[in-house]
Amino acid sequence: MNARVLVVDDDGEMADTVAEYLSGHGYRSECAVGGKAALAALKKREFDAVITDLRMDQLDGMDVLEASRADDPTRPVLIMTAFGTIEGAIEAVRRGAFHYLTKPFKMEETLVWLERALADRGLRRENARLRKVVDERLSFRHLTGKSPVMQQLYDLLERVGPTSSPVLIVGESGTGKELVAQALHFDGPRARAPFVPINCAAISETLLESELFGHTKGAFTGAGEATKGLFVDADGGTLFLDEIGELPLTLQAKLLRALETSTVRPVGGGAERKVDVRIIAATNRDLARAVQEKRFREDLYYRLHVIPIHLPPLRARREDIPLLVEEFTARFAQAHPDSPKREISAEALRRLVELPWPGNVRELKNTVERLLLLARGKRIDLRDLAQAMPEALPESMAAIAAEIVPLRIMTRRYVEWVLAQTGNNKIRTAQLLGIDASTIYRMLSREDDEP
Repeated sequence: MNARVLVVDDDGEMADTVAEYLSGHGYRSECAVGGKAALAALKKREFDAVITDLRMDQLDGMDVLEASRADDPTRPVLIMTAFGTIEGAIEAVRRGAFHYLTKPFKMEETLVWLERALADRGLRRENARLRKVVDERLSFRHLTGKSPVMQQLYDLLERVGPTSSPVLIVGESGTGKELVAQALHFDGPRARAPFVPINCAAISETLLESELFGHTKGAFTGAGEATKGLFVDADGGTLFLDEIGELPLTLQAKLLRALETSTVRPVGGGAERKVDVRIIAATNRDLARAVQEKRFREDLYYRLHVIPIHLPPLRARREDIPLLVEEFTARFAQAHPDSPKREISAEALRRLVELPWPGNVRELKNTVERLLLLARGKRIDLRDLAQAMPEALPESMAAIAAEIVPLRIMTRRYVEWVLAQTGNNKIRTAQLLGIDASTIYRMLSREDDEP
């Protein structure tokens, strides 16, 4: 327990009696005789709760309540009051006191209400902490990127987040579609309700229907118990349908009906149930073409396509790659505190910016982690990059070995390529190659190296 409690009363004997009783039950209690002494004590040290008399000379219990709430709004305050001043105690509760105790009261009553007040404070603090974590991790304001296309995306998310309209997120694999869906949910009015994701491509058609709408007991082989389904689980919140383009046509019709009627019926029959769910769907496919090819229902497409959000591929926002690399490096360091601290050289970072990244942000994240794990030194350079991902070698580098030539010519071509990567910095090139800068000067000054 070990909570620190301030007991305030202008009757010193009364304050001592309550404080001694609380001390006998594991609390660290301290007395303050009168309101002025209470305010001085609050400024001097931290308290987890305050128990104060309402009627006192000079500064009364209301003054103590206001001072306590100004210092720490989560700190509970219990008011002690005589029978004739209950109206004042009720007013104190209205202004933020946790509860009032009518004198004369039993000490056990004080203990019960104090324990409740402290438990309530703990829950409020934990909820605030979790809410802060959620906001920091999932709010779109914390998506990484300062490029113009990302600024446009932030603006759109800011306008879409507070609504409950269906959203269709379209983007290549690895662009962060689920992260955007989470950001929309946790930045909107449904933030305190469930966010329920499902990958429509990862579950068979039979099981997917049961997952979405639930089933009754005995609806099919293995259905030993009834289930509610994800629509019911997400009631009041958001259902995220990832890979919606893989949804079978038979289920598309049932999904459309659920969206239009806001009701679901479990597999195997039973009563329909009303649900209040925001739908966010995502796909890496061209659903408009799928509609033309009769692989996706046109009516469902337009039902989901109320607010389309197109996520840019990483190659369309290359200026964000250094920021992403910095973020992934910091995350890695936090997750692996015992790993050596490494940084990526300017040459290696420049090459990362030039790559096509077909796997987008997910591929970049995995690459950075691989580099941080496999690099031998504290500085990740082009050699580490080539070892971790041979595909990072540009065509110009591959052309070096496209023909059989004398080793001296091959060496010169390689040195010239490294020079190009370092912006013609001969000292940096020498460091990367592990040779003296004078060797590079001599090598480049020869005129007979090329046939």
